[in-house]
Amino acid sequence: MTDQAIDLRGVFPPIPTPFDGSGNVAYEALAENLARWNEHGLSGYVVLGSNGEAGYLSEWEKLRVLETARAAIPAGKLLIAGTGCESTRQTLLLTRQAAQAGADAALIVTPHYYNTKMTSDALVRHYQAIADDSPIPVIVYNVPKFTHVDIEVSAIVRAAQHPNIAGIKDTAGNIVKLADTVRQAPAHFQVLAGSAGFLFPALMVGAVGGILALANVAPRQSIAVYDLFKAGRYAQAADLQRRMIPVNAAVTARFDIAGLKATLDLLGYYGGPVRPPLLDLTDAECQALKAIMVEGGIL
Repeated sequence: MTDQAIDLRGVFPPIPTPFDGSGNVAYEALAENLARWNEHGLSGYVVLGSNGEAGYLSEWEKLRVLETARAAIPAGKLLIAGTGCESTRQTLLLTRQAAQAGADAALIVTPHYYNTKMTSDALVRHYQAIADDSPIPVIVYNVPKFTHVDIEVSAIVRAAQHPNIAGIKDTAGNIVKLADTVRQAPAHFQVLAGSAGFLFPALMVGAVGGILALANVAPRQSIAVYDLFKAGRYAQAADLQRRMIPVNAAVTARFDIAGLKATLDLLGYYGGPVRPPLLDLTDAECQALKAIMVEGGIL
């Protein structure tokens, strides 16, 4: 366990993993994308999260992705590694390997295969056991859209008592729940909005920042919402938040990872294909996505 505190304030994109036309990880493209993202005032990156198609990568690929990312991410920006696996044992092993590869923190998704058995007691025990032996801080990752497990506030607060559990990324969008988590959790525990669709209201109730898919394709606008909030310019922050809602929906709920990668291609980054069994966008979907991005001021 580490005693090192970590500062999760700001905006973090959960970056996609690029693949080439043969389905192999395009490591050079990953480094080139990071070089461009580094030009913005992002606080760091989540590597191997849901947008990184982590569930489709081998352990060897994951470690090489982390090593490639660490080499491309400057020391002033955090590397948060997605290390969640179904078992506590395997999660801890991957977390230790991520730390050796240079990760600053581990983002650990709730186990979910046996979802009806993922009770509050089971989840608290899982996170605290990992935090006991993890050499880097642990961040809980709640994403019921994919896992069908929604960790309760009482369980979050119990887990948060551990000094090596630094915070939570919550994608559910329940602002009341976020506020209650902030209210009850200890001072060291930091709450992060899991989507740009509710970044501003999350900040208003005490979140310290966000891990936002939108920040991959609209880093300037995502950071602006955060900066406007910090400056107390709430009306402007709220206005920008509202304008980003349809753009965010396009690269999350509607077109998902394939849409995120297609948007990166449109912006001159490397997006590339998704890994099967995911499907790339059709031509019609690409045109619809492009129209949304133009209307939203991204293109």
